[in-house]
Formats: sequence, structure tokens, C-alpha cells
Amino acid sequence: MMPRLRVTLFWRVFISIWMAMAITLVAGNMATHALQDRERAAIERQAGLRDVAMQALAFRRDDDGGSLWRYLKSEGQRLDLHLRLIEVDQNDEELPQVIRERLESSGWYSLRPAVIPVADDYQLVAWPRKGAEGWVDARLYRWMEVLLAFVIITLACWWVARRVARPLKHMESTAREIAGGHIDLRVSRKIASRRDEIGAMATAFNGMTERLCYLLERQKHLMRDISHDLRTPLARQRVAIELASDASADDEMMASILRQNERLDAMTTQILTLYSVSEQGGDIQREPVQLLHVLNRVLADAADYAEHRGIDCRLTVMPDSERTLVLGDPNLLQRAFDNVLQNALDHTPPGNPVSLGLKTVGQRLVVDITDEGPGVPSSALGHLFEPFYRADKSRGGKGWGLGLAIARDILGLHDGEIEAFNGDRTGLVVRLSLPVFTRNV
Repeated sequence: MMPRLRVTLFWRVFISIWMAMAITLVAGNMATHALQDRERAAIERQAGLRDVAMQALAFRRDDDGGSLWRYLKSEGQRLDLHLRLIEVDQNDEELPQVIRERLESSGWYSLRPAVIPVADDYQLVAWPRKGAEGWVDARLYRWMEVLLAFVIITLACWWVARRVARPLKHMESTAREIAGGHIDLRVSRKIASRRDEIGAMATAFNGMTERLCYLLERQKHLMRDISHDLRTPLARQRVAIELASDASADDEMMASILRQNERLDAMTTQILTLYSVSEQGGDIQREPVQLLHVLNRVLADAADYAEHRGIDCRLTVMPDSERTLVLGDPNLLQRAFDNVLQNALDHTPPGNPVSLGLKTVGQRLVVDITDEGPGVPSSALGHLFEPFYRADKSRGGKGWGLGLAIARDILGLHDGEIEAFNGDRTGLVVRLSLPVFTRNV
């Protein structure tokens, strides 16, 4: 099979515009001459015009100039024409200047009058009177050609712009969809098979996307497999630690080893949760959830840790939000709020409070969790919800940078939003918002 010829975008545009100009010139010329010939033929075909010419010739040969003038005038009024009988190759000064110029001219816009041969040496010249039907000024033809050129070139430019803009718009929307999580999308085969720069770019785009998705998938499977593989030796290690403790080993050393074991186990659990949430997509069980109850459970679970840290957790609820419901999975929502609260507790110095606020803003239920920590640099705020990102220099906390990433993914599953910003005085504010399902009074 012969390979298809590749025509670059430059030559496609160039040839399209050139063809439009050429078609404009040819079509305009043909239309002009066709209308001129039609006008002249219409005059020459008028019934009785040749009889008028023969009668005018008779007056001329009788040397009866007055009768000839009166006859042509009366017949001209009847036919709505200007009529002149002239000798062949004679420049009749009685003819108007414009008619003489048109008789002598063969230019593009010369609308030649109708000429009817009467004898070998005489011709009858006829053209419509001013305002009569059939007479078209040359300027009209010029405007007509300009209009025709405008229409053809506009159509050509529209076609070229459409050929260029549509595939680029398709690639832009595809890129946005892929960035939004629809990684199975690709630029359509029809665009990728084009034999120009756009087709080459679409092919390169699809290849790049395939490679990136492959790498992301490998990364996800790698982290998941590592997390799964770590859990078995960690469990065995914990059993060994407990057995060693029972055998009267050094209590302080064994307690330190157990704490590290628990941290590793918690980290693997967080990693598995992150990828479990990512793989669920929008396929979760949803039910009406009263968010105030979820927050109360979160505070109850964190009470011992907060007391150990010497931190007071304060919940403020606006009256119109107490019975407001959202639609989602209560266990996942509790995990998201628990992760954010845990992050606030980890970064709040002992003796300072952590504030939680629940309010309704329009059609969204908003929860603000504010700590009294050192805050986060503005340059780091946009990265807080990335997996394994830690703003250690400003926060100095512990953890693995997974809690906020899990909270972000859980909020995304519920059509919610999460953002972080520094408070007015100090500390970090994490704002979580969810669409309102209904308000119970």
C-alpha cells in the first residue's frame, strides 16, 4: 500500500487562500461578462428593433435628417431606449461621451451598448435610457465582484480556521479531561491520522499521555505492593517484640522498637487508604449524612490524644447548620475530618486550642479547622494536599504527608472542595466544603 502524501499545514493554508483568490478572479470575470452579454442580447432581441433600424436607414438615405431624428426619438421613447444610427467606423460626435468610450473600449468593465448591423455601412446603436430597466452601471459590477470576492475569501478563511481550530480545541478539551482524572481519554484517531503538523502533534500527545499514564500506574502499583509486602513482616516483627518483652528483655528498648513498628504499620495503612480511595473514583455508597454527628465522632476519637497533648478542641456550630445533611459515605467523611484534625493537633503547641467551625454558605456546608501552629509559607500552601509532601521547615510536625492527600481525595469523591490558608494571626486554616443535600428543620 502506497504511503499517503504528507502536506504540511503551511502549504494547506497557502494553497487554500491561493485557490480562493483564483476562484474569485475567474468567477468574477465570468459573471461580469455573462451579465454584460445578457444585457446586450436582451436589447438586441427586442421585437421590432431591426424594423426600426431599417426605417431609420431609409430616412438617412433620403437625406431627411429631421424626420430621422424625430422617428428615432419617438421610437426610443416607445422602447425606453436611446437610439442612434451611425456609419461604420465613424466617430459620431452626436453620441454621448460615455457611449463613445464604451464603443471603443474592450476593457473588463466596459458595458458595450447593443449594436445592430443595418447595412454594410450603417449600424443602429441602442442603450437603455437613464433609470430604465436593463442598464447596469459599471460600478455595480465592481461592487458585485468585491462582494463575490468577500464571500469566497470569507468561506475559505472560515474553512481554514475550522480545519486548524477544531482539532486544537479537541486536544485542549482532551488535555483538560485527562488532567481532571479521565486518563483513559486520547485525541481522536481522525485527528491523529492527519498528514500535517496537527496530526503529528496529536500523535505525539497520545504517545506522551500513554507514557505518563503507564508511569503513574506503575507508581501506584509499586506503592500499593510495597505497602502490602510491608504489612506481613511488620506483623511478624510485632509478635517477636511481644515475645521478647515477655522474656524480660530491656523494657525501654522494646518500647522504642514497638513504637517504630506502630509508626511503620500506620504509614502502610495510610498508603493503602490513599490508593484505595483513588481507585474507587465516584463508585461509593452514598446516604444522607448529618455532618454534625460526624464531627462529634471525630472529636470523641481524638479526645484522648488532645488531652495528652494539652490541647482544647472547640466546636462552633451555626444554628442553620445543625440539621443540614450532605450525601455521601459517613465512614469516609469521618476519615477525612479525622485526618485534618489530627494534622491540626500535631502542629498546635500544648496549651493552645484547635477550633472547628460548622456553617452553611449558600448551597454548601463548610467546616473550618484552625490550629495555633506556626502556619505555612505561601509558596507551600498549594502543595499541602500532595501525597508525601511535608512543610517541615515551617511546621516541624510528624507524619508522612498522606493525611491531607487522603482528605482531598475523599472530598473529591463527594463533589466537595478542600483548601488551606494561613489564619489572620497565626496557624493554618483548612476549609472543607460539601454540597448541601437537604436542610432538616
